Amino acid sequence: MLSSLETTALVAAGVVAGLVGTAGGITSSVSYPVLLAVGLPALPASIANNIALVACWPGSALASQPELRGRGKWLRRWSLVAVAGGAAGAALLLLTSDRAFARIAPLLIVTGSLALLFEPRLTAWRQGRHPGGSSLPLAVGLFVISVYNGYFGGGSGIMVLTLMLVLIDQHLPSANALKNMLIGASQVICAVVFVLAGSVVWSAAAPLGIGMLAGATLGPRVARRLPTKLLRVLIVLVGFTLAVWLWRNPRY
Repeated sequence: MLSSLETTALVAAGVVAGLVGTAGGITSSVSYPVLLAVGLPALPASIANNIALVACWPGSALASQPELRGRGKWLRRWSLVAVAGGAAGAALLLLTSDRAFARIAPLLIVTGSLALLFEPRLTAWRQGRHPGGSSLPLAVGLFVISVYNGYFGGGSGIMVLTLMLVLIDQHLPSANALKNMLIGASQVICAVVFVLAGSVVWSAAAPLGIGMLAGATLGPRVARRLPTKLLRVLIVLVGFTLAVWLWRNPRY
């Protein structure tokens, strides 16, 4: 059972994490270390974090109405891919040891951060070679990232954001709004899997989720107002910080 101070710390961490994550950064860079700090072991902390992240979905949806207008049909189609990948990743987490993956996760986060940093060049390169576009790279990329999101998730937001910027929409606030909706769909199915498995520490997940709901209503507004280049650099810095922290503190 968590103390009142620890519960308050989780609510506060949730507010900051929800703001950071829905503005384009990495939610887990704030929430996951705090879950460890209040005494949760690595695996229960990861599951509680995943459950709490569901609260970011409605908050960011309400705050991103201008960017999401007219995107309903597109989101319904691609959310199915995110859901399929998230379910696979959550099942994988429950069935396998994460000792080896603890060393892979930081490398994936660094890769996603670098991809976001060089996204304008990646977009220009892709448009030069494939000006008409194709749904196959989006389907494959979104499914693979959603599997990773279900398994661990740290940095998956950056990866999906980069995917949106390169393949769908170069306007960062719009791409970020689409990212929030796709990540949210993936998180919901992950939460269902974890709840059915009976592996959730609700005393930690609930206060963290309450904070994330509040923070997520602010994140898209921050993304809308910050200069794109500044926001991109801030997201990348957060990504590298989390990657270093995870490398030095493997989650097993």
